[in-house]
Amino acid sequence: MDGYLVSACLLGIYTRYDGGCCPVPQLIQLAARGLAVPVCPEVAGGLPIPRPPAEIVGGDGLAVLDGRARVLTIEGEDVTEAFLAGARQALETAQRLGIRQAVLKEDSPSCGSRRIYDGTFSGRTVSGQGVAAALLQRNGITVLSEEERRENRWTAAT
Repeated sequence: MDGYLVSACLLGIYTRYDGGCCPVPQLIQLAARGLAVPVCPEVAGGLPIPRPPAEIVGGDGLAVLDGRARVLTIEGEDVTEAFLAGARQALETAQRLGIRQAVLKEDSPSCGSRRIYDGTFSGRTVSGQGVAAALLQRNGITVLSEEERRENRWTAAT
């Protein structure tokens, strides 16, 4: 399939941890043309909407995949397995549909492609990938963020 796997929240679907969404009109246009498949790895992994905020502690998504870091909620609950399960679901969806590119929500512990929160719940970000972004990229899927539109990275499809 020509098209993208896209964070559901970017398509106006209310899946964010706070029950909200952050629609990107250009991505919604892609979806209307059948070129965007929504995915929320956190919901796919069994987490509710809304849910407590979560951050990766001890590394980034690659470290979580390798068992060197964990995903914890602000309340201290370990939700690593849900994040891993959701990442696997996102990968399976992309592979099943032949999707080779994804546009995911920057800063997310699942979807961040270049930047995630630092694990202290202080609002600070660090370089790194979320769990789903890391798994997709590890399996040959190009991962971009919604911010890269301004950099003309995924404009050609719109």
